[in-house]
Amino acid sequence: MLIVLVGLFVLLQFAPGDAVDALVAQMGGGDATMIDDLRRHYGLDLPIAVRLASYVWHLVRLDLGFSVIYGKPVAEVILERLPVTLLLMTSALSLAFGAGMVLGILAARWVNRWPDTLISTLGLVFYATPSFWFGLMGIVVFAVKLAWLPPGGYEEIGAEYTGIWRVLDITRHLMLPTATLSLIFLAIYFRIMRASMLEVLTLDFVRSARAKGLNQFAVVTRHVLRNALLPMVTLIGLQAGTMLGGSVVVESVFALPGLGRLAYEAVVQRDLNTLLGITFVSALLVITVNLVVDLLYVQLDPRIGSSS
Repeated sequence: MLIVLVGLFVLLQFAPGDAVDALVAQMGGGDATMIDDLRRHYGLDLPIAVRLASYVWHLVRLDLGFSVIYGKPVAEVILERLPVTLLLMTSALSLAFGAGMVLGILAARWVNRWPDTLISTLGLVFYATPSFWFGLMGIVVFAVKLAWLPPGGYEEIGAEYTGIWRVLDITRHLMLPTATLSLIFLAIYFRIMRASMLEVLTLDFVRSARAKGLNQFAVVTRHVLRNALLPMVTLIGLQAGTMLGGSVVVESVFALPGLGRLAYEAVVQRDLNTLLGITFVSALLVITVNLVVDLLYVQLDPRIGSSS
């Protein structure tokens, strides 16, 4: 995490402009004296090494700094946007994992037949198509033409729903973004699950299970599935960072107030502290997901936790 934050801090110094330039542009301009005073007030006139040392020292004390653009601590800005991104990532990952697992099992069950060909073709299309195109087409079809779902936002503005009605309202708003973000990852999970199922089905213990008289459903659910899930679980840890990156595009298309859109706004407005804070939180999320994946591995494969 320290290497990531220091590298990003140094890299952003080469970008033209800073937060004061964006702030002055929002105010409609200002004289040179005022701009110099603002840079001095926010410490932007100090050498890069001094600013980097100060930022690392504050980070050690879990102080993410102050956002010049939003006018409040970075931690508050991120905490306001974090639930939206976590909800979007969780729902998209669950949909991609569940649907990819089911489609992979079906394709492996009817390998080299028409269900396998159809599912493989759809998976290739999903994988090759940009996520923003899916999002835009989803808005055109389901929001504009059919008027079934809202075109964007996190919840209905001014409705002030509470309880179950607010949950249902948020669910409606997240249907299109979740489907858009999950389609590419669904294609990846499907291909991994199909290949893993085909490999496990050829192993000796599967033939032994069939020889004992177990039907195909019992063989798949009790013997094959648990072993075939290992590469899928590995992929969750590897794709956590990629899904965070994909949320930047999806949240921008659907105007969701999450970390992805906040990162885009921080880049445009040169809000260095906010961008570094988002990177810090994102790195924590990726590390946490990988830790959970390691713990799941022990449950799926008892050999990992054994002394041998």
